[in-house]
Amino acid sequence: MARKTQRRREAWGSLRQLTSKRWQARYLGPDGRMYAARTEDDRPLTFLTKGDARAWLNKTHGAIAAGTWEPPAAAVERRALEAEQAARRDITFEQFADQWLETIKAEPGKGGRRRKPGTVLAYKGRIHNYLVGPLGDLKVREIDTDVVRRLAASIVAMPSQLRPEANHNGVAGDAIDTLKLVLRAAVREGLLDRMPDVATPQRKSVRHDQAHTPEDDVATPVQVDELYEAAPPRWRIGVLLAAWCQLRRGEVLGLQRRDIVWNEKRSAATLYVWRQKNGTTGELTDPKSDKGVRSMAVPPLMIKRLAAHLDTHVGEEPTSPVIPRTERGRTHVPATVWNDMWVNVRSKVAGLPAGYRFHDLRHTGLTRFAQEGATLAELMRRGGHGDIKIVLRYQKATMDRDVDLASRMSRTVAAELKRAKVRAAAE
Repeated sequence: MARKTQRRREAWGSLRQLTSKRWQARYLGPDGRMYAARTEDDRPLTFLTKGDARAWLNKTHGAIAAGTWEPPAAAVERRALEAEQAARRDITFEQFADQWLETIKAEPGKGGRRRKPGTVLAYKGRIHNYLVGPLGDLKVREIDTDVVRRLAASIVAMPSQLRPEANHNGVAGDAIDTLKLVLRAAVREGLLDRMPDVATPQRKSVRHDQAHTPEDDVATPVQVDELYEAAPPRWRIGVLLAAWCQLRRGEVLGLQRRDIVWNEKRSAATLYVWRQKNGTTGELTDPKSDKGVRSMAVPPLMIKRLAAHLDTHVGEEPTSPVIPRTERGRTHVPATVWNDMWVNVRSKVAGLPAGYRFHDLRHTGLTRFAQEGATLAELMRRGGHGDIKIVLRYQKATMDRDVDLASRMSRTVAAELKRAKVRAAAE
């Protein structure tokens, strides 16, 4: 027969001995509910001796009399909140920066648009390459103006990895601006009293010396043709798309057969830019900005080459990449593969500036459009620019005007190529 528990009535509350020989304490709370003893994490609490149970009961009675008692579940919730707040007060920069990176993946940025994966990866790279080392173990609340100024000075003093002989590194401005984004979030969350007062280091390109001018990035039509000939056959059309259609690298690599619409005689075509191949994530994403979605006339200069390329190297499916990784394949070329190809191709063409980028072909085409009389609005439309400051370098829109400009540029370039071939034959 099971042993009965022993119950003892106290002056306040009650004690009983369980079948396990341990003691349980129970009491009536101020809210009129009966409570049994529980631990601080809200688990059942029993006692080895009756005296221990009575002492706990007397302590609880004292808390009720003093007005400090609270229901066990509420006490657990309060302690958990206090612990979380204490941990937040002591959160390190590395911990908070990693939390911030996770937050901004879904949080809208400027203009209410979600940040692109490449943008988040860029922030992550700057944080872990330049900020976590000196700030990682420092509590966020301890970061002040002096700390940030010392950090900015140390990053500015770092040598450039691209050009060690340069007197600036090209990364300090982006690194400090990223730090400011993280610290502004810390201020909003109450982890930092105020924003450190630190200016962003000046941004300077490290690709060239001070004597370099934008005009140095413009290849001649002969050099463009030589680059085209030097590239692998299934990829060489990308050179013309960058130069004469002014596409960015990601836009070239993201093109699909359906993006090129021909007239009935296949003597003219309109090219539509709907996507890009993101060089950071490798995914097909929206263009760089809303202005990047655009249409343009394909210059007559390259019509025959483009048609031959589609017939020879591109699959028949509408979504087949115009620049396939394999012959008539369905996979877009990764940016890293393209970059390796480009380094090899540019080395075969004489007269190009050192480190000439694939992106610089775009400058060639836009400069030629400017020379043909294109307005700033037309240059912005053709290049998919959203900032007028960017196209000012090309000097000062309707689709008809775009067709006219493409034709005029094509005639000029074709004539120059013809003269060059005549001179070469004469020599």
